Amino acid sequence: MSLGFSVDELLPRARGGGQLKMGLVKLGGNEWLQSDPDLAARAEGFAQFPEGIQLTPEGEAAGRELATGLGVSGGLAEAAHAHHEDMCLLTRRDGEEHYRLVGAAVAWPSDWTPADKMGLPLRALHAPIQGYEEQLATGVDRFMEKLRPGPIYGRANWFIAATPDMRWVAEPPERAFAHVTQENAGETLFVRSERQTLRRLPRTGAILFTIGIYVAPLGQLSTANVGRLAGGLTTLLNGEVERRGVGAYARALIGYAKAREEETDA
Repeated sequence: MSLGFSVDELLPRARGGGQLKMGLVKLGGNEWLQSDPDLAARAEGFAQFPEGIQLTPEGEAAGRELATGLGVSGGLAEAAHAHHEDMCLLTRRDGEEHYRLVGAAVAWPSDWTPADKMGLPLRALHAPIQGYEEQLATGVDRFMEKLRPGPIYGRANWFIAATPDMRWVAEPPERAFAHVTQENAGETLFVRSERQTLRRLPRTGAILFTIGIYVAPLGQLSTANVGRLAGGLTTLLNGEVERRGVGAYARALIGYAKAREEETDA
């Protein structure tokens, strides 16, 4: 099963709840990036969020290599303008153990600011994620170490948001989801999925991390996927529930999922 390029296609491949896992799937070259990007939307996204482009001197060569490989003139920023996906570069200095973020071209971040993350190692980048250090960090480090040029790997995740905006800045959940009820959850809750891929650039050895953002109203998803989300909410890690603001919308989403299932079975 591949990843697909929509929320409905991504959710079956995404972690529901429980222990964190990478959940990687190997992708073919024609499955790597979305083939029909909305370039006007990309340009508007970067115009509204110019600080989403950050590049250190360490990332310049890798940015040029990426652009050349994608047939684009310029560097990291131009490559990301020409595709649906946001793009980040990670490198490791001689003698260092961990990869660091050295470049980012991110029009549609999921509640993060690239300037705050530049130069940080992977473990620090993921510090807010409950369970990452204990359950996932060592495996991610090992994967990055062994990744060779050529293969492409992908994974997907999901968040519940109160807005369809492509650039998502989370509000206090009690305020963001105050208007959500079981009856209107299909129109007021939005599922945001990140289609993430990893590959190593052959010349510089930098690792390219792409993030394709897809957003859909809960009501437009399949009944099976609505049920997956409802089930996932009950098995998220302690601490993750608070970080995602689950308490502010869980009852409405689970109630909506039950109603959808009953309607389907009727």
